Amino acid sequence: MLIELRIENLLLIERAELSLDPGLNVITGETGAGKTVLAHAIDLLLGGKSRKGIVRPGAGEAYVEGLFLIPEGLLDRPEFAELRDRLPDGEASEIALARRVTPEGRTRAYIEGRSATAGDLQNLGGALVAFYGQHEHRKLTLSGAQLSTLDAFAGVIDRKHASRLKELAGLHGEATKLQNQLAELEVVDGRRERELGLIEFELAEIDELAPEAADELELAAERDKLKSVDSLRVAGESALEVFDGDDSGGASGLLATAVDRLQAVGGADVELDELTQRADALMIELRDITADLRQYGEGLSADPERLAFLDERLDGYERLKRKHGGTIDAVLAHAERCREDRERLSGSREQIEVAAARLEVVGDEREKLAKQVTKARKQAAPKLSAAVRERLTKLALADASFEIEINPVDGDIRQSGRDAVEFLIAPNPGIAPMPLRESASGGELSRVMLALLTAGASAGGHEASKTFVFDEIDAGIGGHTARAVGEQLASLGTDRQVICITHLPQVAAAADRHFQIEKSAGGTESRTDVRSLDQKAVVDELCRMMGADATDNGARKHARELLATA
Repeated sequence: MLIELRIENLLLIERAELSLDPGLNVITGETGAGKTVLAHAIDLLLGGKSRKGIVRPGAGEAYVEGLFLIPEGLLDRPEFAELRDRLPDGEASEIALARRVTPEGRTRAYIEGRSATAGDLQNLGGALVAFYGQHEHRKLTLSGAQLSTLDAFAGVIDRKHASRLKELAGLHGEATKLQNQLAELEVVDGRRERELGLIEFELAEIDELAPEAADELELAAERDKLKSVDSLRVAGESALEVFDGDDSGGASGLLATAVDRLQAVGGADVELDELTQRADALMIELRDITADLRQYGEGLSADPERLAFLDERLDGYERLKRKHGGTIDAVLAHAERCREDRERLSGSREQIEVAAARLEVVGDEREKLAKQVTKARKQAAPKLSAAVRERLTKLALADASFEIEINPVDGDIRQSGRDAVEFLIAPNPGIAPMPLRESASGGELSRVMLALLTAGASAGGHEASKTFVFDEIDAGIGGHTARAVGEQLASLGTDRQVICITHLPQVAAAADRHFQIEKSAGGTESRTDVRSLDQKAVVDELCRMMGADATDNGARKHARELLATA
């Protein structure tokens, strides 16, 4: 139940606070006074979309807050587990939903003062409030809405119906997934031999080379050396000739002579002795280099066969890189993908058999569930039809007939089963029932929707604990019909809360609590105020709604009669 509604800076409303009661709460006011602002405020609390221009001019933001009395255990439902973890600990009997809106239309949502998303408000608000806008009754012309309405009623009669529908939807999703998988596998299997041959060829080519990044570098270095063997030999021999020519002219002989002369005066000066040691070390290093050069030259040899092998192997590296990504890492990654594809293709026939077998099982289970769902709908349809006809009699459609037709749909089972539902109505006797979308006027649609709602609620439907909000459900009706609608709304509010925005005095007279929304002009701005009416003010407002002045005795008498008979 919505206990309190607080609105700040929303369109014409600068500030308004409504304390709402169980039963029927009505909101009335002049056309253009801003009755729909209240409906929009509630819609914002339910996660509805915002728009630019709804913030009162000059205000920094609009703010809407609703305090709800929540059914025991509501937040224990699995769908609220993540939300419950973000809320304060403890079992709450009340919960606050709020929404801030900037002039640009951006919003922020809150639950119990903590940040939330519009989706959170939609989920939680949808469990607390059933909102029916000005044109909600037109949804009844849609086949999907009619099917949902029948299913909701069937779920009251057969408690397993909702779980069957959920299971049926899950099986439908699995069957669709399996059918898509089979189609893909069939395509794969059709090209399996050709793709397997290509994969095997590419893998054999890669495996034969067994490429490694380090190996390619080593091979390239060795090939460069073999191609330069003559130049390397000449360089080595030239260096040997310089280092170790004849005994007198080579660098080694000259350096040895220099060391001998330095050693001849050894011990005479410490500084010179250090230089002598360095020269001696240099001579030793030069001898080692000379020996290594000689050994290097002896090891050099041209090997045409080895060079041809290296060229062929490095050409293989280049070929694989060109084909598979330009690097050795890309080649190795391609090989891994080939192995995975080979495994997938090799097992495609087995996968087809497994998927086909599972699809057959799912199909059988789906068929069984669809029959059970159809049976429940066919059992519920005449009961719902009778309940609606009974209520239409009270809604000034005493001669109307109302039937629910269930026919099998063409083709495969759908997510909701294999039933197409059609609501049929004949407002007057002697006329064959026609589909609701073809024969019912706007006022008749409103009454049919109200009849469906009250029928479901009286049967103990899943919305029994919700607050019902109606934004001008009485559009297009008047007179005795309006009084009948008021009586049905009051009946609906017997054990639940109903909030109704109305322009009809007959409906307003049936209220347990009456709020008036009134626009006033002050300076350059208009503003709207909302106030709860006492008994005298209710009579005044009913007179206004009847088009009379509050001082009109005849109108006041009629208003009191409406209140007395409501």
